[in-house]
Amino acid sequence: MSNQLTFNQVKESHFKRLEQYVPVVDRVHGDNHPEFHDVKKLFDAINEKIKAAGSEKPELNEELSKLREITNHYTVPGDVCESFEAVYNMLADVDQAYQA
Repeated sequence: MSNQLTFNQVKESHFKRLEQYVPVVDRVHGDNHPEFHDVKKLFDAINEKIKAAGSEKPELNEELSKLREITNHYTVPGDVCESFEAVYNMLADVDQAYQA
């Protein structure tokens, strides 16, 4: 038996926090980590699709693929705060649950 969270469980547990953290991390770290501007744009697109899909599972393969590429598979840079790390970890959870 797996402890893997479903996509809907991850969505419920992570998206309110991601909606708070992503804009702040973008503002604080965007100058030193310009790739995070792209992370924010992709997160915004993913969030829009999720809201539009309601209870259905949205099509996110393209956005998640780009996120993996931009973040080097959610590798946390060494010079960032815990909020930045939390965003990457939550996005990795979203991606993993989506692929399951």
